[in-house]
Amino acid sequence: MKIYDISMDIFYEMPVYKGKEFKRPIIETDMNYETGSVYESRLNMNLHTGTHIDAPLHILKDGKNLDGLKLERVITRCKVLDFTYVDEKITREHLSKKEISEGDFILLKTKNSYDSNQENVEKNFIYLDETGAEYLKDKKVSGVGIDALGIERDQPGHPTHRILFNSDIIIMECLMLKDVDEGEYMLFAAPIKVKGVEAAPVRAVLIKDI
Repeated sequence: MKIYDISMDIFYEMPVYKGKEFKRPIIETDMNYETGSVYESRLNMNLHTGTHIDAPLHILKDGKNLDGLKLERVITRCKVLDFTYVDEKITREHLSKKEISEGDFILLKTKNSYDSNQENVEKNFIYLDETGAEYLKDKKVSGVGIDALGIERDQPGHPTHRILFNSDIIIMECLMLKDVDEGEYMLFAAPIKVKGVEAAPVRAVLIKDI
């Protein structure tokens, strides 16, 4: 068995969506060995920073939050699909060349996983466009994850999110897939259990039987 950690490290200088300062995590010390007998830290972080799951409430005014998420939907078999040859965006045409079946949870691996330029990672990442979202809706997939800070970029009205959310498709963002080959894996991506929120961080891992 081989385990792949596909989660981002959390620290102040990490890549964040569009480089927005308010999305940077702040880690502070509440207590140390000079002020007390234990060491304790505090994390102030936007729930869409780092590897996370989005709930429909993120985009849809009357959408569901994460409270009712069934764990079997994020602890499940998945398929990693390699789109590292794609520039700009993943479309219906790209997805139609892959084997995707009803109920699949798919992870989109792109050039994002190899890009060391933080400005590109934050602002010019490869994303899933509206036609790709429509294709996944038609295929009735269970979920989709991507190695980008957002599943879409610069699309007015957020159509990719809306199409997926309206089809009860889970969205996972900010994956790290550089060391993962195309193929089938076991995904473990349970979000932390915060009530009433539209997103939550996950420690996402893939497990491959050897």
